[in-house]
Amino acid sequence: MKALRLRLAVSLIVLLVVLAYALPNLPSIGNSFLGTFMQARINLGLDLKGGMNLTLGVDVEKAIQNTLTVTGQDISDRARQEKLTVMKPRLNGQGLLEVTLPRADQAEAFDAMIHKWFPNLQQVSADTSASGRVYAFDLSSDARRQTEDMTMEQVVRTIRNRIDQFGVAEPDIRKQSDNQVQVQLPGMTDAERAIQIIGQTAHLEFHIVRDDVDPSAIMLPAGTSRYPLIVKGQYGTQTESTIILDNESLMGGEDITNARPAFNEFGQAYVALEFNSRGANNFERITGEHIKKRMAIVLDGKVYSAPVIQDRIAGGKASITGNFTTEEAQDLAIVLRAGSLPTPVSVLEERTVGPSLGKESINSGIKASLVGAAAVVLVMPLYYGLSGLIADLMLCFTITILLAGMTFFGATLTLPGIAGIVLTIGMSVDANVLIFERIREELKNGMTALEAITAGFSRASISIIDSNLTTLITAAILYQFGTGPVRGFAVTLSLGILASMFTAVFVSRAVFEAWISRSAGRKISI
Repeated sequence: MKALRLRLAVSLIVLLVVLAYALPNLPSIGNSFLGTFMQARINLGLDLKGGMNLTLGVDVEKAIQNTLTVTGQDISDRARQEKLTVMKPRLNGQGLLEVTLPRADQAEAFDAMIHKWFPNLQQVSADTSASGRVYAFDLSSDARRQTEDMTMEQVVRTIRNRIDQFGVAEPDIRKQSDNQVQVQLPGMTDAERAIQIIGQTAHLEFHIVRDDVDPSAIMLPAGTSRYPLIVKGQYGTQTESTIILDNESLMGGEDITNARPAFNEFGQAYVALEFNSRGANNFERITGEHIKKRMAIVLDGKVYSAPVIQDRIAGGKASITGNFTTEEAQDLAIVLRAGSLPTPVSVLEERTVGPSLGKESINSGIKASLVGAAAVVLVMPLYYGLSGLIADLMLCFTITILLAGMTFFGATLTLPGIAGIVLTIGMSVDANVLIFERIREELKNGMTALEAITAGFSRASISIIDSNLTTLITAAILYQFGTGPVRGFAVTLSLGILASMFTAVFVSRAVFEAWISRSAGRKISI
């Protein structure tokens, strides 16, 4: 009797808790005064709520070149400490890091330095020229693979940070094959601005302007390229001209710690930048080495400003000007503050799902769930009598637990997720069928009603747990390796399995034992 009271108490507590989480999802209750106490709701996926789906392509080769450029700067710093003379490293036409050693007698010491401090590099060639010994380096295969993986991870993390600051609920962002990233934005209404923030890679670089080269020249000196220069007018007008820059990036935006919109004394908006200690040191060194030269601030391959470096800039602060509007400065600060992407990203595909299509999917899913539930509710009492009514109550309890679990864990309901709910209805009753058939067998063998219930639940529970565990393993694999909608199905299926096991094995047994205790052990309707 003590065990029965404990089961009934636990079942009642669970019922009250899941009702508190599940009921606010009903429109009639969620919009009422009661719904204000529970703010959590089940989030709808892209296929139900409508929104945007973007497929982005990641230029990992550019990230590798950026890594080689940074490594070249580290080689210069290390060589200075080792008392070695090297000319400024640069990327050649093949995308390799080219380092020139003017003094041939330092070759052995240089090789030792590379071997000790730069194991991620592999030497492609080493030729002797009039200027000295010229080395060409590339990333090793392991370092290249690691850079590609880190680049994709950073792209996903950076885009997620941007979207979180933009205020989109439950976005789905994941890596795909062929260096692509899929972004799903449920409920997105301002599509144009979303594409601007997500599609804007915010790949920030600083280059030296080559004022000694004519932008209209047909042939450009080696190591230089044309870049578009954006010039904005006072009334939103924008013109574009051409400017010549060194190909080599002096530094990127990966060391930015903060970016915020600000205004100058004339009320014009600009973006104020702050660097971490490493970025501040690099920025101070770069500005000190290029005094009286123009340094271009390049964002996503376009030059927004190219001020003259008047003096060494310490303190780790800089600014991006360009006659921005307040909203443009705010959006640019968002993407820079969330993190500069390590490499350019392009929008390969854009699809918009209308809310009307999602509403039709919800209505179809609800209709399918109601039809399936109604069929089960009618069949069970006809075949199992009053025990069938208990199974129907357990079915309602299971669905309530499922809805509450999705609300508590912040799960996103998708169209396949609705299919998982429909499947849960059948699986929940399936566990009761196994138990009821086992009880019938024990009654035929001459057991009393209480003995048959005890034996039926004990022996059928083993089969129920074993079969459900195999399904849980499959659901876990779907969640780990599946995409958004498949993961939604896996979540609802897993929660449904756990809920059905609890109601069928634990709660249903407590109800049956209470029934028998009140009926003084007489026959049960099953």
